[in-house]
Amino acid sequence: MKKSDASEGQSASALISKRIAELGDWRGVTLSRMRKFIHEADPDVVETWKWMGTPVWEHDGIICTGESYKDKVKLTFARGASLKDPAGLFNSSLDGKMRRAIDIHEAEEVKAPAFKALIREAVALNSSGKSKA
Repeated sequence: MKKSDASEGQSASALISKRIAELGDWRGVTLSRMRKFIHEADPDVVETWKWMGTPVWEHDGIICTGESYKDKVKLTFARGASLKDPAGLFNSSLDGKMRRAIDIHEAEEVKAPAFKALIREAVALNSSGKSKA
């Protein structure tokens, strides 16, 4: 796993792990699970820490961000509008011309195979340099 430089002398991966631990509830468990799926789908993913504390996963560009809110974990795909989503995972930011997001609420679970396929498709789109899948 590659790591990018981050603030405060800590790696982005360490900062993401710290954020997950600080959440200390279902949101941390969910973010950790989704992070694991991202790494399984793309072993070459680079973890970064941007925008004053947002976990970001990149491969030839941003794949997605992982934000935690009081009532949800939000995974926003930078180029989600260009991705096929046959499993219907995207359920937020559907009107945007670029981004799409998956909002995960407590007790909800995202199916690993569908999510990993979406990650692989996002990586392929980034690597192709094209604006549409």
